Amino acid sequence: MTSRVIPVAPFVLVVFGATGDLARRKLLPALFQRDLAGQLPDEAVIIGTARGRLSGADYEALAARAIAEHVPKAERNEAVLARFMARLSYIRVDAAGDEGWADLAASLAGYRAMVNVFYLATGPSLFGPICERLGQTGLAHEMARVVVEKPVGRDGASAAAVNDAIGRVFPEERVYRIDHYLGKETVQNLLALRFANALFEPLWNAAHIDHVQITVAESLGVEGRAGYYDHAGALRDMVQNHMLQLLCLVAMEPPARLDADAVRDEKLKVLHALAPLGEHGWVRGQYRAGASAGGPVPGYLDELGAAESTTETFVALKAELRNWRWAGVPFYLRTGKRLATRVSEIVIAFRPVPHSVFDEAAGPILANKLVIRLQPDEGVKLWLMTKDPGPGGMRLRAVPLDMSFAAAFGVRNPDAYERLVLDVVRGNQTLFMRRDEVEAAWAWIDPILDAWAQAGTPPKPYTAGTWGPSASIALIERDGRTWEDGNP
Repeated sequence: MTSRVIPVAPFVLVVFGATGDLARRKLLPALFQRDLAGQLPDEAVIIGTARGRLSGADYEALAARAIAEHVPKAERNEAVLARFMARLSYIRVDAAGDEGWADLAASLAGYRAMVNVFYLATGPSLFGPICERLGQTGLAHEMARVVVEKPVGRDGASAAAVNDAIGRVFPEERVYRIDHYLGKETVQNLLALRFANALFEPLWNAAHIDHVQITVAESLGVEGRAGYYDHAGALRDMVQNHMLQLLCLVAMEPPARLDADAVRDEKLKVLHALAPLGEHGWVRGQYRAGASAGGPVPGYLDELGAAESTTETFVALKAELRNWRWAGVPFYLRTGKRLATRVSEIVIAFRPVPHSVFDEAAGPILANKLVIRLQPDEGVKLWLMTKDPGPGGMRLRAVPLDMSFAAAFGVRNPDAYERLVLDVVRGNQTLFMRRDEVEAAWAWIDPILDAWAQAGTPPKPYTAGTWGPSASIALIERDGRTWEDGNP
């Protein structure tokens, strides 16, 4: 079975920060995969810009290495690679200075009739200056769109300043704030499960759902991102954007239609409904040296090369929504580095049956749960109680209805960036955050950051290779519930 490929209109994509980690790991491989699938039009052009002095051949070599490293050999094709390389060019541009802007404007002069996408794969401190230069050089015309990566600011005030700087040049309908979690296939299937099946939506409320868990766990440490990460931490890096967006998709009301503003209007209502967290609603942690499947691993301070740091590498939260659909249903969020395994999943835990008609010999009746796995094996499992086969009486057993996307559809799951970059070309903002969403998320996160700063207490230590501080277990178990362990 093959997936349906929908071509896009001709476009020119300009990547600022084109020699950086994001461009090499994600953007170039994603664009190559779309070219391999036949989705890029012949006229599509990709221009890399950065401060480095590279020739066009140098940049093609960099792109070829990136594709060799991040695209499986079985998925590479020499003819397509040659075609892809022919789309590439490189212009040296100083994003914060004057050099290169006239050259970029001259190169783009012949493309004004097609979609111009400016992808800012840079630090957020450059978002405003780059947009200002795009405006000054006449490149922010009506066919131009700008894509910005998270983090948009370190708090509500700085996010507003960044958004103001972008908004002075680009109107909101041409600004795309990317969150790659929203481009994952399983996240898209969450919408299909809820709104295309009569089975789930009537049960999607406090009367039938006991609680929701959202876990984004990483087995790796901060690796080469220690400098960035120590100024961000898990709350800013993961919760303010990725995890709150997942919570919104789980909890939002059905939109009137599946277009960008209708969906984002409903997500905004969820963010506004979040109750403020009290001091017992969170747990912060920081990993110490431990072990993983590959052997001993260093602690966070060792990787950072510092004697001390109050930056959290783990956070668990108990969130609640003040609305009719979800009143009394806790949403437990958990994310961290150097945890027991790499897994991202959403668990919808339904309420138990009100009365058992079976005798004790049948065994316990476990509550149904819907597990939506984002990574590493994308799919959906619905856990149900069934009779254990065989004679000898009624014995109950929990078994999953298991749908692995790779097995069910027989196609590779495209990387999130493959979908999102082409959605920008299409002008579809459904999977991108609107400014008021960003501001509403910060309005909930800022008081947590302020409380941590005022308390001055360090994060609780946890051993690398575990599931975080013991206090995070207490956070959920004092409510009579327990974390899912992330096993398949």
